[in-house]
Amino acid sequence: MGTFARVYNNLEFLQPVHLGTQKLGRFGSKRNRLVHLGFGLRNPNVRWGKKGYCVRAGANALLELVPETKKENLDFDLPLYDSSKGMMVDLAVVGGGPAGLAVAQQVSEAGLSVCSIDPSPKLIWPNNYGVWVDEFEAMDLLDCLDTTWSGAVVYIDDGVKKNLERPYGRVNRKQLKSKMMQKCISNGVKFHQAKVIRVIHEESKSLLICNDGVTIQASVVLDATGFSRCLVQYDKPYNPGYQIAYGIIAEVDEHPFDVDKMVFMDWRDSHLRNNRDLKERNSRIPTFLYAMPFSSNRIFLEETSLVARPGLPMEDIQERMEARLRHLGINIKSIEEDERCVIPMGGPLPIIPQRVVGIGGTAGMVHPSTGYMVARTLAAAPIVANSIVQYLGSGGTQLGDDLSDQVWRDLWPIQRRRQREFFCFGMDILLKLDLQGTRRFFDAFFDLEPRYWHGFLSSRLFLPELIVFGLALFGHASNTSRLEIMAKGTVPLVSMIGNLIKDRE
Repeated sequence: MGTFARVYNNLEFLQPVHLGTQKLGRFGSKRNRLVHLGFGLRNPNVRWGKKGYCVRAGANALLELVPETKKENLDFDLPLYDSSKGMMVDLAVVGGGPAGLAVAQQVSEAGLSVCSIDPSPKLIWPNNYGVWVDEFEAMDLLDCLDTTWSGAVVYIDDGVKKNLERPYGRVNRKQLKSKMMQKCISNGVKFHQAKVIRVIHEESKSLLICNDGVTIQASVVLDATGFSRCLVQYDKPYNPGYQIAYGIIAEVDEHPFDVDKMVFMDWRDSHLRNNRDLKERNSRIPTFLYAMPFSSNRIFLEETSLVARPGLPMEDIQERMEARLRHLGINIKSIEEDERCVIPMGGPLPIIPQRVVGIGGTAGMVHPSTGYMVARTLAAAPIVANSIVQYLGSGGTQLGDDLSDQVWRDLWPIQRRRQREFFCFGMDILLKLDLQGTRRFFDAFFDLEPRYWHGFLSSRLFLPELIVFGLALFGHASNTSRLEIMAKGTVPLVSMIGNLIKDRE
């Protein structure tokens, strides 16, 4: 759903494939991640790339023919970390995504020394990020939106349509990264192009050993590598739900959508009437269309499974998308780029506290009920940065484990942990709903006062407000939906209450 995502490296739910070459994206190289995850295509000789499918004129189906990916890099001269000097830095940021750069930028603004470590520091993020405009406005990032819509629509079914009066925007990936990089460079951040393979912790510093043989010493280490969980440690079984999506930016003859509104969710299934097998599968584990129309003949289209455990196979998602586009009469003329998204949702938080500090996906910051993270993570960057500056800057006496302990507690205070527990409760209910149940749920959800659904989607409601939100949602639900929520939500509710009782300051 146009969010901020990185792919977790060990996804067991995917069907094995026979493809020797590789966005999963809303992070990183689209094509290369596919091979790593074991995704495959129906034709083992097909080559995939950022340009997307080449589609035969007049054909509705997507053809499996894509030119090679051309990675785009920023035209910057980066100030490099000089390993020959063996300089110790205040903060080493592992990972060059939005989360990592945001913290690097803000810590360096306070005059502390920062080194950003990433295998491709100048690579433009190849992901399509969608955000609510008010979220970016609050962070003074409106100049990083390349397209905005006055609102959004949700199609519950063929007869019910919800108009959401909340502006939505698509992030300009190049502009956002350029803005962050320029500020980092002007603040004196040094860059090292490598991958961290190991960290050794001493009492007051850590040694980061890179795959090029360089060792970087730092007072604080921040893991911003996303779901790869490169350095941050977990001590509980990793059992998330998965949001799976396949999307394309395409040139089309025409499409049926209003160019002034983006399509937040389209749960209609009339495109599956003539395919009994697909219809039955979609009835059990539904998918929806998410669409951002840029013009009358250029559009971003994405078929999405909101959350499932195990996740749906990518080929299933593609098949449903092809059927939907055919039914809507959308004739694909060409595809600029495609992306494949695998977003772990929910699951346990990392060990809190621990020596390595985390942010973003590696710190469990994906919204467990929606998959959203970009705005939440960027909003959390000042919290992490200010905490590091406070405890490490002038007058700071805490080092090593004590410092990391404080930063983790500032990132995940009790109110945020309780909020996440409620969101996981919501995810557990969504996991059990079929198509009809999901429709009933969102029919009630978007009938709530805007402050409730705005706050829920943007992680602005905390536990007391979430309880009121839950009661309001139950009150707006149909009798059938209420019975369903009680039947399928009782066990998750008991689990949530137990976890809230155990998790105290």
